[in-house]
Amino acid sequence: MAGQGTPATALLVKRGIAHRTHPYRVAADAPNYGALVAEALGVAPERVFKSLVTEVDGALTVAVVPVTGELDLKALAAAVGGKRAALADRAVAERATGYVRGGISPLGQRRRLPTVLDDSALDLPTIYVSAGRRGLQLELAAADLVVLTDARTAALQSR
Repeated sequence: MAGQGTPATALLVKRGIAHRTHPYRVAADAPNYGALVAEALGVAPERVFKSLVTEVDGALTVAVVPVTGELDLKALAAAVGGKRAALADRAVAERATGYVRGGISPLGQRRRLPTVLDDSALDLPTIYVSAGRRGLQLELAAADLVVLTDARTAALQSR
C-alpha cells in the first residue's frame, strides 16, 4: 500500500511472508489503547498483540503479549533464563527499536532484540501486531512471526 511502508512491512515483503496491513484511528494517549485498536479493526481483542520492550537481567528483550492481558515479568524472565525483568525506559526502547511508543513492532527493529511471544498466539489463525507506526497493524500467522524474530514462546500473561 502506498505510503504505508515501514521496516516491518519491508521485511515481510522481502521474505515473501503472507500478511495484510490494517490502518486504524485511535488517539495515541487513549486509555485501553489496545482494546480500542481491536474495536477499530473489528477483531477479537485476544488477537491483537502489543510489543513491550523490557530489560531482563540488563539485556533488552521484546515481549509480545495480547492487549487483553498484563505481562507477567517473572514468567518473561524465566522464559529467557533470567532472574529479573522490568519494562525498559521509553527512550531506551525507542532508540533500540527505531520505533516510537505505540508503534513498536516486533519486526524490522533497528537492533534485533531477543523476542518472546505469548503462547496463546499459536492457537489463533492470525494475529495482529504493530506495523511499525501508530495507526497501522500487521496481520500475519504467529508461526511466521516466530520464524522472522527467532522468538521463543511461553505463557507470558498474568493469570
